[in-house]
Amino acid sequence: MDSSLVYLVQTDTTVGFSSYNDEKLSLIKQRPTSKKILHTVDSFKTLTQHTRVPKSFRKKVRNSKRTTFIYPNTKSFRVVPKDSDFYDFIHKFNILYSTSANKTAESFDKDFATIGADILVEDKKGFYETKASTIIKLSKKALKKLR
Repeated sequence: MDSSLVYLVQTDTTVGFSSYNDEKLSLIKQRPTSKKILHTVDSFKTLTQHTRVPKSFRKKVRNSKRTTFIYPNTKSFRVVPKDSDFYDFIHKFNILYSTSANKTAESFDKDFATIGADILVEDKKGFYETKASTIIKLSKKALKKLR
């Protein structure tokens, strides 16, 4: 599998584009490249290779489900649980950028999504839109819920 390609896949939260190339994802979604895109990771080991979780929030991060955390280094990560259907896909790469498969501030449109993706990864359930992940910004001593 090539991590530079854009995959259309049912993630653990909603239908999304996944790739190792964040600029390509921004271009497809027609959004500024300066706006950051979250990383999905397959494990806490992979997470700790890319950021440091503040000690006071380690338990919260470990026990949270469907939650994206923005860390003090301004990078955002969501750990995909092993019981998720998306886990088998993300485990092949360890880490990928991930964003919803829609134009910025619009709902899911399968035609738009299939045109933007290089490869479609679809299972028997098909693609379906669900609730987006919760977003929490962490600093060394405080947290702030953004979504």
